[in-house]
Formats: sequence, structure tokens, C-alpha cells
Amino acid sequence: MNLSEKKHALIEHLKSQGYLRTGKVIEAFRQVPRENFIPPAQKEYAYADEPLPIGSGQTISAPHMVAIMTELLEPKKTDKVLEVGAGSGYQAAILSRLVKRIYTVELEPDLARGAGESLKKSGYDNVDVMVGDGSKGYPKEAPFDKIIVTCGADKIPKPLVEQLKEGGIMAIPVGSGLYQELILGVKRKGRLETENKGACMFVPLRH
Repeated sequence: MNLSEKKHALIEHLKSQGYLRTGKVIEAFRQVPRENFIPPAQKEYAYADEPLPIGSGQTISAPHMVAIMTELLEPKKTDKVLEVGAGSGYQAAILSRLVKRIYTVELEPDLARGAGESLKKSGYDNVDVMVGDGSKGYPKEAPFDKIIVTCGADKIPKPLVEQLKEGGIMAIPVGSGLYQELILGVKRKGRLETENKGACMFVPLRH
């Protein structure tokens, strides 16, 4: 199969498994070329449903996890989103098709630079990539309608809760080991009400 056929097969698989549920998210997956966000040597695996190494000890999440987290956020065209952990830029690229603006914070300068270049090359101009400690959020642009964290945190960082709008949604992997629990949080009356969405595996959130 060529990449186009592999992409179609992946999307059909994600739909059949219930990971992709809404039309607009499915369309975003169709639009975004995952091969633009992985090292050239990995290109043939672009549409395998598995994480892939992207350098600096980091990985690009498996497509099913990107689908799960994107659906959990309930993205809207008016949303301003904070992403903690830009990685290769793929998750931000998917969200860029669904929301107004994304601010993504990446600790590794090389990854941030690469993500910025890949996003620009792919024509996604509503994403700002910054180098920094994502656990501190991005106060300059707070509050955010949605926050997505793409690395495992020991606990939910307080600054992220503070920077989430009332009624806003956060998706974050929480746990100290190799595996975490995917937590969905909704901010109500200044506090984050959380729900466990099951086990997941992410690289750790570093400071």
C-alpha cells in the first residue's frame, strides 16, 4: 500500500474501534499528513498505529491516542488551546484544523524548532511553538478554553488548573511510573472535576 492507502486504512481502523467518533475530527485526521511530523527514515511507518521515536528521547504518540485525546477535548472553532509537549507538532497540527489558536510549549529546543518548521511547511499558521517548562503553562495567553498535556505528570500541575477557563476541559496523563491514567478534567467553581479515562503510556513530563 502507498501512504494514501495506509492513511485511509488507519482512519477506518480508528473509526471501527471507536477512537474517532466525530466528523470534524475524522476530517482533521484526513487532512493532516503524519509523515510530515516524523523523521524521514520512519516515513513508511507514518500510518502504523504505534508511537515512533522523534529524537531527544521523545516519541510521537500513536494515532489512536491522538484520536482519544482530541475527541476528549471537544474542540470548537472558537477555542484557544494550550498544549504541553509539542513533540513533533502532529497533535498541534490535528488541533489546528479544529480550533482558533494553539500555544504549544516544548522543553527540548531541537524538538520545538523541528515542530515549528514542520507546522509551517504544512501550512498550519495558527500554532505558536515556544521553548519552556510546560508544567508552568503559558500565563501570557491565559486563560485557555482547553489544555492538552502529551507527557505523563506525577500530578496535575496547579498552574495549568489556574490557567484553564471556568468550564474549560483538560486532558492529561497522570502517574509516576511507565504507565499513567488518562484524566479528563472540567473546571467548575475554580476546581478541576476529574474522570479517569483508562490506562495510557507517555514519556514523563520534565521540568
